[in-house]
Amino acid sequence: MQNDRLLFLHKFYFYLYVKSHRMNSYFDEPFREKRMNPKKARILIVEDDPAILDGLLDVLVFNGYQPEGAGDGGEGLEKALAGRYDLMLLDVMLPTLDGFSICREIRSHKPDQPVIMLTAKGAENDIVTGFKAGADDYISKPFSLRELMVRVEAVLRRSGKNLGDEEVTIGPVFFDGKTLIASCEEKTIELTRREMDIIVFLYRNSSRIVSKKELLLKVWHYRDADIETRTVDIHIQKLRKKIALLIGEIPFLLTIRGQGYRLEQKR
Repeated sequence: MQNDRLLFLHKFYFYLYVKSHRMNSYFDEPFREKRMNPKKARILIVEDDPAILDGLLDVLVFNGYQPEGAGDGGEGLEKALAGRYDLMLLDVMLPTLDGFSICREIRSHKPDQPVIMLTAKGAENDIVTGFKAGADDYISKPFSLRELMVRVEAVLRRSGKNLGDEEVTIGPVFFDGKTLIASCEEKTIELTRREMDIIVFLYRNSSRIVSKKELLLKVWHYRDADIETRTVDIHIQKLRKKIALLIGEIPFLLTIRGQGYRLEQKR
């Protein structure tokens, strides 16, 4: 944990050093006011480490956003429910209330609130739990500032731009994009918006293999799809498990090793 924090701070201050020397006036008040566009997205950061929180606040201000911080889970939930934010950066391990509980509570009150979870490096259980709680994406600590901005910009871009507001039938399964319900005979399961978007995109491109990179570009709306992430793999894994609850197998969602995924329609 200490090494992760030191690595993040090292990357953060190196980033500020490079930017400030290229721009010459990052810390000048007029420059910071110029960067602070009131039309830019409001972002709530819930992080209990003061150094990391301050670093994230400065990075987001520098990139033109309007960030606000909360140092524990209780404060973060209170601000999230009371205010209007375009995005939340939510740490998992927090005092008073953990990030998963906060995410679930937010989803029950504000189902369209975009949330990115901050998790420990390689903690796949945390990542899966975060997606189940309703997170839109995750970032593993320690992360580079390039990765942070790619994820932030991607989630903000795709907010309100859903692919899956339609009805799709694949094999024996009916997918309803309006209710986010998949059904087969009398069985039903709930889907997340992202899972429905994946189904619709693969359905529209069922004649070919779709790569992970293309899914990141078209479904997640990343501008830079070359960063390391297991987001696609974990979403596909969750989707397969849900479909298996309906029909016992997943004959139409195929993994093509080393290439990507294909939806095989059998009518």
